[in-house]
Order: sequence, then C-alpha cells, then structure tokens
Amino acid sequence: MDRAQKEKVVEELGQIFESSGVVVVAHYAGLTVAEMQDLRAQMREQEGSVRVAKNRLAKIALEGKPNEHIAEFLTGMTVFAYSEDPTAAARVMDKYAKDNSKLQILGGAMGETPLDAAGVKAVAAMPSREELISSIAGCIGAPASNIAGALGAPASNIAGILSTIEERAEAA
Repeated sequence: MDRAQKEKVVEELGQIFESSGVVVVAHYAGLTVAEMQDLRAQMREQEGSVRVAKNRLAKIALEGKPNEHIAEFLTGMTVFAYSEDPTAAARVMDKYAKDNSKLQILGGAMGETPLDAAGVKAVAAMPSREELISSIAGCIGAPASNIAGALGAPASNIAGILSTIEERAEAA
C-alpha cells in the first residue's frame, strides 16, 4: 500500500469515526471468510457496515476526533462495526458475538461517549430509533384520542337524551 492509498484510508476512517452514531471495536481472530461475510450481510440489513483496517492507520484517523479513546482497543486483529443508528451496529455485533465465540467485543463509542464491552451490550439492549419514535408517537396520540372521545361523549349523551324526550313527546 503506497502513501496515497494510506492517506485515503485514513481519510475514510476519519469520516467513519466522525459521522457514525456508534462504532464498535472487536477482535475477529479465527473468523472464516464465510463468517465475516455473514457478519457483513447482517450489518448491511441493519444499515450498518463492517470495516477492517490497520490499527496504525486507524489510530492516525482517530487523532483529534471526539471518540479518540477507541485507540486503546486497537491491538491485534480488530474490526470496526459502525452505523448511523446509535444502536444498530451494537445490536448486530452483540448478537453475532453470542452466536460466535471467535468475535470478542472490546468496546467502542457512541458519539463522544466511550463504551467498554458492557457498555456495548447496554447499547445493544436499547430500542432502535424507529421503535422509540413509534412508542413516542403512540404516547402522544393516545391522549389526543382520549380527548376526542371525551369531547364527543357529552354530545352523544345529549343527542340520546333529546331523542328520548322526543319519543316521549310523540307517545303522549
């Protein structure tokens, strides 16, 4: 790899570290090519990505970034998983690590917040952005439908009373 290619890799990694909602670092020693392709496919389904890069280049890319603390995990054969959704990459990596003991989660970052392995598991347990939005929409919509029902109820009660009075008046 010549100098220009290295500079390009450092630039790409720098963009990943700056723009991702979450970055997870793991050791992948012993994973077969097929297992790594499976991990990449699962990550793509959740709109995330997996990247393997030289640790030295990753450390250079991390210099001056808010999540610079990730550099402490960069020893041995490391892989980066990242996604814009703050939980997607952590969820996929945690699930894959449970199914495959060769993948060992070291830690990561959620924005500027450092994560250890337990922190990554905690982020993986959080609901996704879409799940949060739907539950918030449900919470916001429920009182509105209750208010609409409460406002409509007296009118229907009055209409029922008036029809009963009208029936009695016709009967008399």
